[in-house]
Amino acid sequence: MPALWEIADLATPWAIHVAATLRIADHIAAGIDRIAPLADAAHADRDALHRVLRQLVSKGIFEEPEPGRFALNDNSRQLLDPVLRGGFDLDLIGGRMAYSWSTLLTAVRTGRPAYHEVFGRPFWDDLGANPAVAESFDQLMGPGHGDPDPEVLPDPSLWPSIHTMVDVGGGTGTLLAAVLRAHPETRGTLVDFPRTVARSAEVFERAGVVDRATAIGQSFFDSLPAGADLYFMKSVLSDWPDREAVAILTRCAEAMAPASRLVLVNGVTPAETASPELLMLVLVGGRARTLAEFSLLAGHAGLAVSATSHNASGRFLVECRRA
Repeated sequence: MPALWEIADLATPWAIHVAATLRIADHIAAGIDRIAPLADAAHADRDALHRVLRQLVSKGIFEEPEPGRFALNDNSRQLLDPVLRGGFDLDLIGGRMAYSWSTLLTAVRTGRPAYHEVFGRPFWDDLGANPAVAESFDQLMGPGHGDPDPEVLPDPSLWPSIHTMVDVGGGTGTLLAAVLRAHPETRGTLVDFPRTVARSAEVFERAGVVDRATAIGQSFFDSLPAGADLYFMKSVLSDWPDREAVAILTRCAEAMAPASRLVLVNGVTPAETASPELLMLVLVGGRARTLAEFSLLAGHAGLAVSATSHNASGRFLVECRRA
């Protein structure tokens, strides 16, 4: 069993964050692989950067074929992905997540996030005040680093009855665009914060669905478009504490017609215990929930779980109807 100090070591995680922020993998990929020019390109101190890279080499993140010359391997090559790199970049959302861990003690003592202790305002307000950070968050929370995984979509047998769909908290609309592309008889509405849906026009245009997609920039705590056949939420409720989760579900219930369905993916598990989701705790006070816990919240919102399933990729889907 590893020693406690090894388990608690913070050197490697922070070194990865620093390497991502300084674009070390990109510089090496461009042929700048020796420590002196690498430090110059990264605007870093040569000795300090050398020590960081030696730490990462010792953990299998980079290679050092000869003293002072570095190379990429499968691990460090992942930092070439701009979306993944944003999750480590200390100047973007990666920094918000990393520095937020210092508030874990307050969150445990109070049961509430203390993000504001570090950044001066709650998480969502902070994103609204920092467009570059917000954009990196939207990219990181998107459906994937390429085309969205179609396996997250509801059971194909439902689609003949689905002519209208509302993607609640659907980000920049990448997943909705994929749905509309796959189902040409369906029209869709994207609902998310104005700063986020502002980037949806190019997504819909690129997918060729601009004539069937509408974007509404608003909070999903406000009234939602009414009467759609399908309301869909992916990775939304786990961002919120119970009270706010009930409020979001209530807005869905108010908008749904008697035959409407609400389908959720991610954030609910059929297991007896849910993931600890400590990052959600420190950022926003959110949590993953068991099916029993979610069912209770749904009941408070005027909804009832009508079906559950696992799709081909193993994701757990929950369907609700108005109670």
